[in-house]
Amino acid sequence: MPRPSVRGKLVQAGLETLHAKGFNGCSIQDITEAAGVPKGSFFNHFKSKELLVLDVLGPYGESNRVDMLFDESKPPLERLRQHFNFLADSYARFDFERGCLLGNLGAEIATSHPPVREALREILQAWSGIVAGVLRKAQAAGEINPDLDADELGNFLVNAWEGIVLRLKIVKNREPVDEFLDVCFRLLLR
Repeated sequence: MPRPSVRGKLVQAGLETLHAKGFNGCSIQDITEAAGVPKGSFFNHFKSKELLVLDVLGPYGESNRVDMLFDESKPPLERLRQHFNFLADSYARFDFERGCLLGNLGAEIATSHPPVREALREILQAWSGIVAGVLRKAQAAGEINPDLDADELGNFLVNAWEGIVLRLKIVKNREPVDEFLDVCFRLLLR
């Protein structure tokens, strides 16, 4: 198996460190120490921590398993529920302290770093679109009301999820997720 490149080590260490400590809570030194590379090597690959953030967003998105939403072997609403449960389980591994890196970065630096804000906007828009696609499949399968606006509902679910994740960091238990799933799948998506 090939050894990861220095850039790859920086991206992985950046993902872990930024998610654990936040943008302002970690330094380039923290990231290079976590990567096991000299601090000077950071600037051979990134001009700034902000540019590292932009590279970190791809691996973070992959770790969230959006691909589960495309698994046609399962009914659409089951895929959606599994996806949200997967995310909740990933937050539970860290005692609900880390939350969603997208929401964390949005709250922390979106106003001061426009390229990060734009990247976050695009990622959230894409995720909402994928959720809306699953909802359209659910409508076609007769699982939910065909009169609902799938795009509007997709946006709502992602927006509500990001709020739930913030609350998880406050209460430090799964109760907000269970309430979200109950409302979504018992009342909204029936």
